[in-house]
Amino acid sequence: MEDEQKDGMLETRLVRVRGIVQGIGYREACVRHAHALGVTGWVRNRMDGSVEAMVQGSPEQLADMCSWLSEGMSAALVDGLEVTEVAPPFARFEHFERLPTL
Repeated sequence: MEDEQKDGMLETRLVRVRGIVQGIGYREACVRHAHALGVTGWVRNRMDGSVEAMVQGSPEQLADMCSWLSEGMSAALVDGLEVTEVAPPFARFEHFERLPTL
């Protein structure tokens, strides 16, 4: 019963971050921030220079994570953030990791 309640609060979003976000440690900082928030999923560089992240957690966790992604870290210059809600059913992630460039 408790797992069902947790699943009901679990949301997944695909986020594309555009700007100067590659080659500056953005993904590593993203992984650290996701771990601190308890968010699961992954992050990777895209060939077009953007960073893509699949984030999963409660609505509050995802709001915090998307806020961080839009501001990034001090070396990042985020020009735009595209957030797409992923409708259930979706895979449940166990942790947050960095994936290879796509």
